[in-house]
Amino acid sequence: MIEPVPLADGVILRPATKHDAEPLLRAYLRNRDHLRRWEPRRSEEFYTLRGQAHRLKDLLEQQAAGRAVAWVLADGDEIVGRMTLNTIVRGPWLSADLGYWIDAGYTGRGLTTQAVLEVCRIADQDLGLHRIAAGTLLDNVASQSVLRKAGFELYGTAPRYLEIDGRWQDHRLFQRILNDRPAR
Repeated sequence: MIEPVPLADGVILRPATKHDAEPLLRAYLRNRDHLRRWEPRRSEEFYTLRGQAHRLKDLLEQQAAGRAVAWVLADGDEIVGRMTLNTIVRGPWLSADLGYWIDAGYTGRGLTTQAVLEVCRIADQDLGLHRIAAGTLLDNVASQSVLRKAGFELYGTAPRYLEIDGRWQDHRLFQRILNDRPAR
């Protein structure tokens, strides 16, 4: 069981639960404009309680199958960010992809860097992973700074890597090698 981790300013990093649909909806509604240029285009269904409940159910099913791990950054009853390890691959790969966002009102406080460092620690110590990868848009300097501060290194650029804000966009690719233990 992954335990909650206190970050700065009373914010905690804790595992996502099925009860987070409503606070996630509030967070996405509050940050709709802030996140638009960094995320895929979202349907109107995404911005409903039903849409968030369905999305969360799918993510928690992936988690139960060992393919993902999801956390929220919570300030009291409000969700102010998310961290997700996606596409967890075992065997000789022992790798995952990291995705995250932070509430517009919480940027610049170091919370994202703290949360990424904690996710890396958990991925190494609790999940036994070897590597975490993350990608950013070319001009997402803030996210690149978070990754560098958390020990990630740039290893390439991928043309037309992901569809973000309605168009295929180039990404800078980062990775962090967590350990050199042999795969079990």
